[in-house]
Amino acid sequence: MCDRSGCNEAGDCPAPKSPNSPDRWYFCQAHAAEYNAGWDYFEGLSKEEAAERERAETQTHEGYRESAFYGWAESGDGTRSRDELRALELLGLAPDAEFDAVRKAWRMKAKEVHPDVRPGDEDAAKAFQALQLAYEVLRAGEERRTWKGGAA
Repeated sequence: MCDRSGCNEAGDCPAPKSPNSPDRWYFCQAHAAEYNAGWDYFEGLSKEEAAERERAETQTHEGYRESAFYGWAESGDGTRSRDELRALELLGLAPDAEFDAVRKAWRMKAKEVHPDVRPGDEDAAKAFQALQLAYEVLRAGEERRTWKGGAA
């Protein structure tokens, strides 16, 4: 049961009774939110101690934050960046498309919206710029992979 007097909800949210104490209150979700709204995590600590605790806790979580960068959040074999995957999507290609397919798709789509083909068309100009940027992102990624592969 919730440790808040008069509450009959399930007390499944632990909260410390005081800073740096192992003793816990067990509140329902509503009362835990109320309790935490006024909670000062650094109460009773000097400025230096508070800074050290924050640094230590941030340090313990840095590995997780760094690993999220390397995680494969989308399809593909993990060799392409998120920007490259977006560029491939813009070109209508699969995440594992070869660079020759990228070049072909870029040429085909760029011919359709090129400013010389559609003079004065603002939408076509924006589409052409987006295609150019996508191609540059993919070309740079391909050069990076080729260079790394050749240096090994």
